[in-house]
Amino acid sequence: MKPKNISTTFAILAILALAILLISCTTKEPNTGTTYTGGQSSLDSSQELKKFTSEKEMQEFLTNSAINSAYNGYSGIGIRGGMMKNAVMESSLSTARFESSDSGASPAQSAGDYSQTNIQVAGVDEADFVKNDDKYIYVISQDKLIIVDAYPAENAKILSETNLKGSPRNMLLNKDRLIIFAEDDGQTFTIPEYDFVPRPTYTQQTHVYIYDVSDKKNPKQLKDYNIEGNYLESRMIGDYVYFITNQYTFTDGPLVSQPAIKEGTTKIAIPDVYYFPNPEASYNFNTIASFNIFDDNSLNAKTFLLGASNTIYVSEKNIYISYPKNLPYLYYRQHNEERFYNVILPLIAEEIQQQIKSIKGDSSIDATKKWSQISGILEIMYNKMAEQPKKDLIQKIENSLEEYEAKLEAERRKTVIHKIAISDGDIEYNSRGEVSGYLLNQFSLDENNGNLRVATTTEIWTSKDNVMYNNVFVLDDDMEIIGKLEALAPDERIYSTRFLGDRLYMVTFKRIDPLFVIDLSDAKNPSVLGELKIPGYSDYLHPYDENHIIGIGKETAANDWGGVSTKGVKIALFDVSDVKNPKEVSKLEIGKAGSDSEALRDHKAFLFSRQKNLLVLPITEVKSKLEYDSKLGYYRQNRWQGAYVFTITDDSITVKGKITHNDGNEEQRYYYGSPYSVRRALYMDDTLYTLSGTKIKANDLDNIGAEKKTIELPFEKERYYDYVY
Repeated sequence: MKPKNISTTFAILAILALAILLISCTTKEPNTGTTYTGGQSSLDSSQELKKFTSEKEMQEFLTNSAINSAYNGYSGIGIRGGMMKNAVMESSLSTARFESSDSGASPAQSAGDYSQTNIQVAGVDEADFVKNDDKYIYVISQDKLIIVDAYPAENAKILSETNLKGSPRNMLLNKDRLIIFAEDDGQTFTIPEYDFVPRPTYTQQTHVYIYDVSDKKNPKQLKDYNIEGNYLESRMIGDYVYFITNQYTFTDGPLVSQPAIKEGTTKIAIPDVYYFPNPEASYNFNTIASFNIFDDNSLNAKTFLLGASNTIYVSEKNIYISYPKNLPYLYYRQHNEERFYNVILPLIAEEIQQQIKSIKGDSSIDATKKWSQISGILEIMYNKMAEQPKKDLIQKIENSLEEYEAKLEAERRKTVIHKIAISDGDIEYNSRGEVSGYLLNQFSLDENNGNLRVATTTEIWTSKDNVMYNNVFVLDDDMEIIGKLEALAPDERIYSTRFLGDRLYMVTFKRIDPLFVIDLSDAKNPSVLGELKIPGYSDYLHPYDENHIIGIGKETAANDWGGVSTKGVKIALFDVSDVKNPKEVSKLEIGKAGSDSEALRDHKAFLFSRQKNLLVLPITEVKSKLEYDSKLGYYRQNRWQGAYVFTITDDSITVKGKITHNDGNEEQRYYYGSPYSVRRALYMDDTLYTLSGTKIKANDLDNIGAEKKTIELPFEKERYYDYVY
């Protein structure tokens, strides 16, 4: 609440505060050769893609960008890392293998029906730590590749264990080729300026190991492609693998070098680096590489200097790299000045305006002296004003600034999306676009008939309030917006989206769960067909058939404080045959508050078969309230973890059975997830396989309680697994 009277002292303090706010906009900066024109144009982005002609040109661009991005005490751009006193030769990254003494089963014994990784786009495979075909299961267990002869289940056994270098992330499988992606600490050698010996710089590296697994008992490493940077994403389309690494250009350390691809320790390619001349708050090397897994000479790569990428979507024809738009420091410094002249000054008396404009136009004095004179004029103006007019003016200025900032915030809160065309290993930059709001995950993007459909949430914070709403955009082949639907579900945010053909199913949430059915058949005029409001929300949506959608998320209920509390895991089935009136035809709630499922965050943990009426989810089920255990001296809950197996039809969801890899309720012992937690499930014919860090269990699909076989994985217990709640 504001005070009733504004004294002269308050006015002086107010103008001093304003002076402090605006003084930054008049501080002289080093001359970098970069010109910012000001105004709304500061938000504009160049669509002209350029290529650095030399490493020196790239380093100069990054150095100038660092100066313009923020105040810092660093002298240049570099990769974070230390320098050792002595040069060290790079070590070989050879892979050790351990063979099982067991022999494989007859190749003729294989399943006629088997599941594969749950993916977003048909024909675009996604990497996971578990892969399978009609007979074998390939799983990354800690730092080992384990190959299991899984079918028939009664004779299942481990065929081989292969040690992997670094920290393996996930893999892709194609016939007798296995591609494993791993991260490791790497080092590169350069001779610093006027030094006399190569010095190592330490960075994160991504390794791509290609294995021939035709002999399951003795996998053979064929290739080790490695590149500096963190592993971001990968996809496989036909026989071509595309993978993306991300390397941040820190403002300390030695000057950065262009990312290079090595095979083992031999440098085999230095991709060209492309960039946009428009400023970013920070820069990352996004390297996209491709290769045909059956062609040793097919490696191709390009590097793009972009912002901090965080969401990747891949169709059969394009890779889309997106990230929130972050403006550099100079924009905000300039913004304060523009706000003063465009918003504040017009509200002041005409006589005062003319005095300030005269000072602004005086080229004989520097920026610091200009503001000193302007602030003096404002101070005199406030001291001469009566209390009520002074109060009214300040209130008027505050209201105008609030409206001005709200409009600008809507412009700032944007997502940048880069479109890179791919075809048979070729990589070609296409175009760049921007949409208001931020993405939730890869399911916020979808390509259809040459257009990109995008769902975002916009959240605007001002000094008095915050505004939140949701949007749907359609971008054409040139990444220009041709259709949009804005300001959906005010004060709510998107929890899940699923694009299916000409429809978008979108769940938002604040107190209840509105499921929106949105028509995208007319790309230029998206429209809401219908909506369903029910308690709870869905974090992931999956098609059951053309008229039904499965949703998994959390149930909710009103609490004693007038708010909403989350409860157990909710599985729901929606009938969308009448698009104007979608219905929830069946639902199940599992566990109490705190219950969870990995499938809420990772769609690859979701196993569904329409033909088998089968749904399997990993579940951590809270079975009791949080209670103090006087014997142990801490609070605990009775928790169960395992796989829930459901029978799902077009009008019902029922529990068929449960499988756990724990002995009793051991899950409550672990802070960060138990090695006994079931994380994935797959099937071969009538056998359901569940996988945790310690074992693979095979159960009869017709009788879930009937266990066919348990395969113990070579899990090595680590100390942190003993920590308790």
